[in-house]
Parts: sequence; C-alpha cells; structure tokens
Amino acid sequence: MSCHPYAVITAQGLLPVLRDTDADATVRRTEALLAAGCRAVELTTSTPGWAEAVARTAASTDALGRPALIGVGTVTTTAHAERALDAGAGFLVSPYPAPEVRAVAVARRAVFVEGGFTPGEIADAARRTGAAKVFPAHVGGPDFVRSLKAVLPDALLIPTGGIRPEEVHAWLAAGAGAVGVGSGLPEDPGELAALFARLARPCHADCADLAPGRG
Repeated sequence: MSCHPYAVITAQGLLPVLRDTDADATVRRTEALLAAGCRAVELTTSTPGWAEAVARTAASTDALGRPALIGVGTVTTTAHAERALDAGAGFLVSPYPAPEVRAVAVARRAVFVEGGFTPGEIADAARRTGAAKVFPAHVGGPDFVRSLKAVLPDALLIPTGGIRPEEVHAWLAAGAGAVGVGSGLPEDPGELAALFARLARPCHADCADLAPGRG
C-alpha cells in the first residue's frame, strides 16, 4: 500500500525546499537529493521553468527505488495550483492562507499544506487538512512550535524559513512533524546521504486517507 504524502514527509524529517536559477539546476539538485536517500522534495514557483522541472522529476525514484514525491511550494494562485498538478506534483504548499489554491486542491483531491503564521491561521489550515506550514518559522523559533503543539496535538506542523540543517533536530524535538530547509544542505553526496540517514524514521504503510496516485 502506498503511503500518504504526510507519512512520507514525516518519515523523512527534513523537506528540502529548492529555489534555483533555472529548471536544469533544480533537476540536478533533485536528482542528487533522491540519490542521497531523500524521497520528498519541494520545488518552488519562484524558479524559472519550475513546471518543467516538476514534469522532469515527477516520475523519478529514490535511492531505494521508491517513487519520488515531488511537491510544489510558493503556490498562491489558481494558475499555480493547476499548472503544478498538471505537471505531476504530488503535493502543494503555500506560504500563507491561499483560498484559491485550497479550492483547486479540493476539486482535484490534491494534498495541500497551507501556510500560516498566527495560531488562528495555523489552526484553520490544520483543521481542514491535518497539516500546516509554519512560516516564517525562525521568527517564533522551536518554542513557538512547542506552544502550537500544546493546543494542536494532532496537527502535522512543518516549520519553514530561516532553518539550517543542523537545527532540524531541535525543531523535531519541539513537535514539528518535518522541517522545511531551503539553504545550507551539504553538496557532498556522502554528507548529504548521512544527513538524511540520521533523520530517517519508518514510513507507515497503513496510514489512512490515501490520495489517489500518490505516495
């Protein structure tokens, strides 16, 4: 049975968020991440040619031969959402509340991690889909996530923004389900593989509410 994207992302612990100068650079970095044991990668609409990069990587596999989970972040409009899903995106992410994207996700039964910063925004997102992106996370720090988890114990929180790879453990210990990291990832293949190996947790194959065609 395939795992829901939330299970894949949670098992990985660290979600790379790629912003590059062009599609070729994003494809190269995605391939390097997959070879290093990463399975879920978030590309972003701020990269020129991002939809092409999604289409070129959506059918890839990770180092263990499992289907890659390629998501698209900084999705804020209907056009972004439709284009990302048409290109093969396995999940969508917005940096803040995005009703237009939410509507597309519902209509197309797509996985959407909606962003928020205030407790109200984060609670609204988590109430709808079970998950929320906390952005910009560095403003509140791990203690902010710890406080949110006290009142949203079942929510999958993915803090993103200003977090370095070496800080991921502190955020996970505070209750984050996974941590978005946009910079500072090792370029050396061995170091990159070691990073994901240290963070890896089991992925539950019996998770409920599987999204058709995902995982």
